[in-house]
Amino acid sequence: MLTIIIIGAGINGVVAAIELKRRGHRVTLLDPGPIPHPLAASTDISKAVRSCYGADEDYTQLAEEAIRRWRNLNASNGTTLYHEVGTMFLRQSPMKAGDFEYESLELLRRRSAPVERISPDEMRRRFPAWNAERFVDGVFNAEGGYVESGRVVAKLVGEAERLGVELRAGATFRRLDETDNGVTGVVLSNGERLPADRVVVATGAWTPFLLPFTAAYFRATGHPVFHFRPNDPALFASERFPMFGADISGTGFYGFPATAEGIVKIGRHGPGREMSPESTERIVTKEEEDEIRQFLSSAFPALATAPVVFTRICLYCDTADGDFWIAPDAERKGLIIAAGDSGHGFKFAPVLGELIADCVEEKSNPFLHKFRWRPEISAGQHKEAARFAPRK
Repeated sequence: MLTIIIIGAGINGVVAAIELKRRGHRVTLLDPGPIPHPLAASTDISKAVRSCYGADEDYTQLAEEAIRRWRNLNASNGTTLYHEVGTMFLRQSPMKAGDFEYESLELLRRRSAPVERISPDEMRRRFPAWNAERFVDGVFNAEGGYVESGRVVAKLVGEAERLGVELRAGATFRRLDETDNGVTGVVLSNGERLPADRVVVATGAWTPFLLPFTAAYFRATGHPVFHFRPNDPALFASERFPMFGADISGTGFYGFPATAEGIVKIGRHGPGREMSPESTERIVTKEEEDEIRQFLSSAFPALATAPVVFTRICLYCDTADGDFWIAPDAERKGLIIAAGDSGHGFKFAPVLGELIADCVEEKSNPFLHKFRWRPEISAGQHKEAARFAPRK
């Protein structure tokens, strides 16, 4: 049995705490609080769940397993936190080999997923909010949808406490406790030392600020999110408006069907603005609102003049290539970093706990090579063209 300290009670930290506790370890979960933290990326009304990942078979396989477990979570809890409304990724030009949408369609077809190609005529008939003159091709997957992320984190924190994880809300991390033999624990802001056999840092966008040496591998970027109140919410109901990506490799825009309160959430999965999670600049700018209004005018005319009822800046912890970073520190024995979700991590919550726990226990896992310690990777080397701009 190991004594393990996990820093950060966001989605990575809490699922790791649950899995490691179930494996018989002594686990303490630290967070400055409140929990769920209002500034955390996971504290929101929804996060996308999709298995469309272009030609990437690793993420597709992980996503399919996560979707199965999201369904099980609904069934075991008797409440619907995962909404399987389907996912749709459309383009403003016909799909061709190499496009994210085309490669997603072909891979999912090979995996016998319930996917179909969407023509403009089909779009007009089934998804009337979309401008079929602008978006002319794409893929619809009946699997996937979204989860109520804030509610999920709160529920998982309760499950961690029920299992016996020691939750230290209000505990602020100051630094690692290190010796010549490696990391032996952490030091809190009040000077308290907490010893541990392993320390797992799962602090998302805070990571390069709490551990400055990781700034070579991670950066925190802010991305605008808008909540709109349409005049006709029925047009944006889930059966007519699934979770979507709108030419996502080029525009970065994505969104969700209307909530029970009639609110439509749309965000932008783009390069973002580099910033601290607690920056005073963590507010949506006029330029960002102008850009989304321009997008709405071309994509969803019925939403173009809808009032904004809420905005936020969602913080990502980006890696250079957009892949997760779940790995032991190459130079500090006893330290594991579980960060770098790059804006697409929450959907994998049901499988991330096992990945992090296998890393902590030094167990073989075929996916951990992809998420290894890899300082040699340069920005934009891999995927998601809309995400990466040259680093300043």
